[in-house]
Amino acid sequence: MILSTTPSIEGRSICDYRGVVTGEAILGANIFKDFFASVRDIVGGRSAAYENELKKARIIAFDELAEQARELGANAVIGIDIDYETVGSQGGMLMVSVSGTAVRLV
Repeated sequence: MILSTTPSIEGRSICDYRGVVTGEAILGANIFKDFFASVRDIVGGRSAAYENELKKARIIAFDELAEQARELGANAVIGIDIDYETVGSQGGMLMVSVSGTAVRLV
């Protein structure tokens, strides 16, 4: 499965558009991660805990996107858009959503 943010794949022609596909993942960050992330905010530096959670969420969302495309008989997804959000009453949940167009390439 070819996944791309571009509207086409160089050297390949689109023979069929299969539809819009999406993938979403929402992961909660626990109280310890929140505490250490807030310490990082004060002293500076990167929060590895949050980076790892975002990476996991992104992988899950892309896996869902690719699976939906496979189910439609596509062999590529083009024009992928990636969005990151925090959700929940305290913003304690991390959300990654991806969407694109499933296509059949020749």
